[in-house]
Amino acid sequence: MPLHPDIAQVLAGLPAPPPGPLNPEAMRAGEESRVPPVADRLPLHSVEDLTARASADEVPVRVYTPVEADAYGVLVYFHGGAFFLGSLETHDHVARSLAKETGLKVVSVGYRLAPEHPFPAGLEDCYAVVRWAAENGGTLGWDGTTLAVAGDSSGGTFVAAVAGMAHDDGFHRITHQVMFYPSLDLDFDVDRYPSLRENAVGYGLETAGLKPFNAFYLDSGADPADPRVSPIKRADLTGLPPALIITGELDPMRDEGELYGRKLKDAGVDATVSRYVGAGHGFVQHFSWIPEYHRAYAETRDFLAR
Repeated sequence: MPLHPDIAQVLAGLPAPPPGPLNPEAMRAGEESRVPPVADRLPLHSVEDLTARASADEVPVRVYTPVEADAYGVLVYFHGGAFFLGSLETHDHVARSLAKETGLKVVSVGYRLAPEHPFPAGLEDCYAVVRWAAENGGTLGWDGTTLAVAGDSSGGTFVAAVAGMAHDDGFHRITHQVMFYPSLDLDFDVDRYPSLRENAVGYGLETAGLKPFNAFYLDSGADPADPRVSPIKRADLTGLPPALIITGELDPMRDEGELYGRKLKDAGVDATVSRYVGAGHGFVQHFSWIPEYHRAYAETRDFLAR
């Protein structure tokens, strides 16, 4: 199927990227400048900025409460951005929609970014906040049942890595993992998956951009052979939480997400892979205003209710 016409129209109107190497500071500022004012955002019962005092670090988090209730299931959300972009603000709309559609209290993690903070700083922040959420359930109003982790793109990398770290540590409180078009193999050989060539050009994120966008993370000490960096390389997937992996038909990273789903199933994990036609990378973040792609939130809700 071709690219959804609404997505194609938006992409056609985007300016060409500036010449020269990527500039993290400028790119971050550009993203932040496009964040809508609070008055224009999806209303919820409450949105509160807190500090998760986890291990030796203090991690900023934003807690979204969908409705007033005595207790809630909890979803910890890791934003995307190739490990060097994204923030609590740029992905605020994703966290709000997750809270509204699932009915869970969402904890969005403001983890440390590369290159200023070398690997594994951001990953450790994400894992620490999941542990903090479980240990501070009374503060969050957690009902002791659902404790899900979810993330988009590189946030999906962290979801898979955190699930593995928790399992290895004997921390079995994570009940679900949700990955939206995750990056699960940071070895950027273009022949490793057919989608890297099939969807190389013309659908938003392009294959040629993967290496430079991820260079800030890899150059900070993240080894693509390390399963914490490339979760698809984890040798043993048994015992991991049930997983929902949502992919885009026209995403260069489609095949690694779908292969990871098959590997999870082969290891006996309850895994669902759902491909969204006509979509490239980033459609939950950028195009969930299109009804066909807003459905990803409803699919997430139904999965988390299982």
